[in-house]
Order: sequence, then structure tokens, then C-alpha cells
Amino acid sequence: MALSARLEIRQGQGLVITPQLQQAIKLLQLSNLELDAFVEAELERNPLLQRDERDAEPEAEAVSDGPGDLSADRIDDSAARAELDTVHDDVSPGERATGDAEHTPGGAAEAGGSVDWSKAGSGGSNYDGDADGLEGILTHEKSLHEHLHDQLSASSLKGAEAAAASVLIDAVDEGGYLRAELAEVADRLGCDIEMLERVLAVLHGFEPVGVAARDLRECLTIQLKDHNRYDPAMAALLDNLQLLAKRDMPALKRACGVDDEDLREMVAELRALTPRPGAAFGGEPAQTVVPDVYVREGLGGMWHVELNSETLPRLLVDQRYHARVSAAARTDQEKTFVSDCAAQASWLVKSLDQRAKTILKVSSEIVRQQDAFLAYGVEHLRPLNLKTVADAIQMHESTVSRVTSNKYLATPRGVFEMKFFFTSAIQSSEGGEAHSAESVRHKIRALIDAEAREADVHSDDAIVDILKEAGVDIARRTVAKYREAMRIPSSVERRRRLKETA
Repeated sequence: MALSARLEIRQGQGLVITPQLQQAIKLLQLSNLELDAFVEAELERNPLLQRDERDAEPEAEAVSDGPGDLSADRIDDSAARAELDTVHDDVSPGERATGDAEHTPGGAAEAGGSVDWSKAGSGGSNYDGDADGLEGILTHEKSLHEHLHDQLSASSLKGAEAAAASVLIDAVDEGGYLRAELAEVADRLGCDIEMLERVLAVLHGFEPVGVAARDLRECLTIQLKDHNRYDPAMAALLDNLQLLAKRDMPALKRACGVDDEDLREMVAELRALTPRPGAAFGGEPAQTVVPDVYVREGLGGMWHVELNSETLPRLLVDQRYHARVSAAARTDQEKTFVSDCAAQASWLVKSLDQRAKTILKVSSEIVRQQDAFLAYGVEHLRPLNLKTVADAIQMHESTVSRVTSNKYLATPRGVFEMKFFFTSAIQSSEGGEAHSAESVRHKIRALIDAEAREADVHSDDAIVDILKEAGVDIARRTVAKYREAMRIPSSVERRRRLKETA
């Protein structure tokens, strides 16, 4: 078969995503911290962008401008009322569907004298403009490493031993355990391992008791010796911690050579120890979740959905500076640069505005769908998927998925990630409305928490029967999966614990 080259022309259609559209899609899934970092980078790169330092009200009005774009702002509650009238005859959850609310902090304050949630938590005293304030400066919590180094400076270790001790302290993790092999440290420092053993013995005398241990057994041994409670029976118990984890008391009695009463006392002493001695010291500060949307109950039992203006970057295009640099541009390269910066700045301002509107649309629809949860609790959480929300607000599922990633709603029942409200459906045994998987997990936990005696312990099969009587059609393996996901032990283990407690 002969091979030859030829030229063909074909016509076709294809979907091409422009770089601007790709960045607009990326903005949707960014969290508020990631968005703030992205905006800071754009402010440094684009000279025509500047922050809007005016009051937050004009910016928030721009977000809520255009009732046609925010069709999810005012939600008809007739459908929710019809669905949930059968659940509670006195008050319909549908009557609590999202109401017509102002989406700005200023507007929220004008509507019936409601509280401006966006300012919550912003109080406190500052010192010379420092955001942390004077109290934050004076209440610095000493870390575990700082505490150990302070004790090292007051110890008897000098010279090479002090240097080796400093290396070992740096290898202690936040829990207080030594995460380095002595042989590797000795080889790296060029010293004898016997010297490291002596240094480590000194570190074992530091506070908190049990610090710099290499494993759990050594940590507990150090604490028992400090309490003068380390004897051969306790050593045997520490050698068989796996039996204690399994609660195999007969095997433990044989291993330790003690009776039931002595074993109970030894286990009680062991439980009084600290398995993580370094946990009491300050580590990295915990990052507080900042909600993107506030949901509050307004007048007439309506749910008001408001964007958190603190998480919305407010940017402006500096038109004066644009006009000045445009007039001063001489070469084609300068004119192109100014034109590109103006186009990108304008695009970013519009994209941020559209992002805020999209978040508001999605969160408003979630509140409408999960109105019963806000009104009555987790047992009334409805099954919900991305397609349901996407069809209701006429968006694509991928857009809803990006919007709900790393976004949080502050509700009267707590702060929840938007993904929390999307749960799978479990069919009803009576052919009624399906149940949310989260509400079923709550029912399972409630049944197990109510167990007070050995006779009250429910097996997975018994839980299946109880749930079926309540109208939940669920398989035994599903109950076991949910129970294990909640880290609840089996019925055999729960009976054993109740017996020991009794």
C-alpha cells in the first residue's frame, strides 16, 4: 500500500474557553482566603486596580442590583408549604422559606431593625492600629519547643550535650513525642549514641512529664515512674496495651498476674495519664471559619439570606489614572499595556460582582430546599443533590459544585459548609418522602446514645427493624457503614463497656 501526503480542509464546531472565562470559573471555587490572595496579586500586578475604601453599602448595593439577576432572592414558599404541611400542622416549614431581604449590611439594618451580622466579632480594642490589639501581644502562649528550650538553658547540660539536646528538642512533635531515630541523629551529629541516650534521659525529666518519649509505652512509663507507680505488674500491662485496646480483661489478668480489683485500679491509673503531653501547649493558631453567607430569621418567620460583605473584595478601576497614563503613552507597546490592564481590571470587577450574585443565588435556593432543617433540626434535613439546585436556578451542575466548594453558611443552628446540605436519599419503607442520609445517621446515633443498660444495646439488625418501623427502608450493611463512619463500636463492644461500667 502506497503512502502519500495530502492536504485536506475540514469545517467543524468546537467549544473554546477563553483565558478570561477560565479565570472566572476559577474564581467561583475559591474560598474567601484564596480569593483575597488572588485579589492582592492582581492589585500588585495591575496599576489600574485599587481597593474601594468607601463604606461597604455601595458595594453591597451593586451586588444586589437587578432583581432579574437575583431571582432566588425572593422565593415563593407555596411549594415548600405544600410539601411540609403534613409534617407539622401548627406551623408550616414552608412559611419559613426565604423572604425578600436586603443583601447588604446597610439594608439589613434598615429592614425591621435587624442586626448587621457582618460586623459581628469585629469588636475589641486595638493598639496603635494593630489588628491583633494589645491583648493579643501580651497574651502570647508559649509553644512546647520554647518551653523545652527554656528548661534546657537551666539544665546541667553543657557544650556538645546541650547542642545535641537542642537537636532532639527540635525533633519533638506537637504531641510531645520524639520523631527522630537516635542512630540517625548520632550519625548526622558525629557523636556516640550512648551520649544521646544520656541526653534523652535528661530530657525525660523535663516538664511536661512524658515529653520526648519515642512511643506511647515509654511516655506512660515515664509518667508512672514520676508518680512512683511503676512496678512489674504495671510493666506487664504496658507490654500488653493491645489487649487493653481490645478490652480482653481475662488475658490481661493472666499477663499481669493480678485479680479483677487490682486490674481495674491499674487501668484507672493508666487512664489518668496523659498520652499526648505536648497537647497542653500552644501550637499553630486555629483558623476560624469565616462564613460567606449569613442566614437569619426575619420578621414573619421568613429566612433572610445575606452575603458577608467582609469576604467580598471591593475593587475599582482608577479611571483618572487610566486617562492620565493613556494620554502619556507614546509607543504601541505602552498603549497595548495600558489597554490590556484596563480590560483585565474591568473584567475582574465584573467577575467578582457576578461571583457574589451566583453565591447568593445558590445559597438562597439551598435555604429554600432545606427550610425544614433550619426550622426543626437535622432530622428534617431533606435529600438534595446538585442537579435539583441547578435546575431551580437554571445553572449547570458544575457551576453549583464550584460555588459550594469551600463556602460556608452561618445559620441559627451553626456554621455549615454548603456541601453539608447535599445528602443522598434513603427511600421510605411506606412509599412516602425519602429520608436524608444525614438525618438517618442522626437517628442511629440517637438510638445508640439512649442505651443505658446491657439489655438496651441494639444490634445492627435491631436498628434496621426500628428504623423500618419509623418509615426508613435501610439495609443492615448501610447501618454498619454509618455506624463505623461515626466511630461507634459494635453492639458486642458496647455491651462489654456497659458491663464494665456496671
